[in-house]
Amino acid sequence: MQRFEGKTVIVTGGGGGIGGATCRRLASEGAAVAVFDRNLAAAERTASEILNAGGRAQAFACDITVREQVDAAVAAVSTALGPVDVLVNNAGWDIFKPFTKTTPGQWESLIAINLVGALHMHHAVLPEMVARRSGRIVNIASDAARVGSSGEAVYAACKGGLVAFSKTLAREHARHGITVNVVCPGPTDTALFADYKEGAGNPEKLVEAFTKSIPLGRIGQPDDLPGAIAFFASDDAAFVTGQVLSVSGGLTMCG
Repeated sequence: MQRFEGKTVIVTGGGGGIGGATCRRLASEGAAVAVFDRNLAAAERTASEILNAGGRAQAFACDITVREQVDAAVAAVSTALGPVDVLVNNAGWDIFKPFTKTTPGQWESLIAINLVGALHMHHAVLPEMVARRSGRIVNIASDAARVGSSGEAVYAACKGGLVAFSKTLAREHARHGITVNVVCPGPTDTALFADYKEGAGNPEKLVEAFTKSIPLGRIGQPDDLPGAIAFFASDDAAFVTGQVLSVSGGLTMCG
């Protein structure tokens, strides 16, 4: 039996690199995947790939910064695919500037997407998980939250907040049979990283510097992340909660 047979999973940002790879991995292990993305066309592409491979998936347009959209989308998932067993909070956004070059409006957008959006998702799915006394939540933060990252001050603050939030929820909901864990990607070849490179002014030099600093000798790929995410989302991690795992090729080695 596959690990996610009979399970319904929501993945936010499922139309992107890491999100899409995660959707495909969980679907390949039997999950019915709800692909959430504010870009419906991107979500539909991921869902179509899963359906064409013989899996179960459905795309949902959802801007996680808008609570009404979150509530409506979560309700639609329960109707279409069944009660939510697993939530993967993956959606994120960043700008790459020194903090003093950013504006309060940019802070608000970063906080809304990277922190408040995740709060909305937890608040929408947790009551049903509590009632069923079962659930898995995997939050995708960043190694920027663990060690800092130049040009990503507010993003790092949001992801650091998500780590602390996750640990607190892990304590609050352990008695309900719900686990909450965090995966922290390092530099990964996604659209977000492409924006980061362009913001650096010398993309080739930046990639070379990152590659030299990563012990395993390469930039991460989206498919490097789903294994860790699937572990935390599965019953293999039934006795693991409140933990943070870096998937960064050894760039950060946090205790």
